[in-house]
Amino acid sequence: MLIIIVNIISFIVKCKERNVKFIECAVYMTEINKIILLVGLIGSGKTSVGRRLAKKLNLPFVDGDQEIEKAAGLSVIDVFKYFGMEEYRAGEERIMKRLLSGAPCVLASGGGAFVAEQTRKLAKKTALTIWLKADIDVLYNRTAGRKRRPFLQCSDSKIKSKLQTYIDEEYPYYSEADIVVETKNEAVDYTVGRVLEAIQTYRQTHAKDRKNP
Repeated sequence: MLIIIVNIISFIVKCKERNVKFIECAVYMTEINKIILLVGLIGSGKTSVGRRLAKKLNLPFVDGDQEIEKAAGLSVIDVFKYFGMEEYRAGEERIMKRLLSGAPCVLASGGGAFVAEQTRKLAKKTALTIWLKADIDVLYNRTAGRKRRPFLQCSDSKIKSKLQTYIDEEYPYYSEADIVVETKNEAVDYTVGRVLEAIQTYRQTHAKDRKNP
């Protein structure tokens, strides 16, 4: 019992040193033994949130787009340029299948990856899926003027209408995620804190469900 108390105190001290909330300590103290898959549209914050979330949880961070680039030996934009959308999506599915069959990590999927039925089915078995949901104004503010967005190769004046099309087409698929966290125009650390709270709430709820079938 004394050892357990000492371990708990040690974890709390570490959390204070990292300047995080107590709710985050609860997540640290419970081993994450699944992949945490972040899904959402371009500009929803999957990469920036994912990197910091991985550090908080002491898990590796994996970027789906970077894995595609490694496999292809090309940038995502060049994959589009030389092979087209259909081949890109086929390659993305193969990469996601490999990543979702791997060890626990925080995995930031590419925009639209979760739309693929094979990816969604596998994710439901092997991952805790978190939808970073953003409204069109947040997405626009984060993507306008950026040239390395293969799905938004258009003038800034047309970006909003293209984003709205993606929202209409893809949000129904993202709604199948285990957890939904709305991303806002706020510091990344605040979003990460709300993601951690959502994970803890989800795990507590499902732990009660398992005890009370």
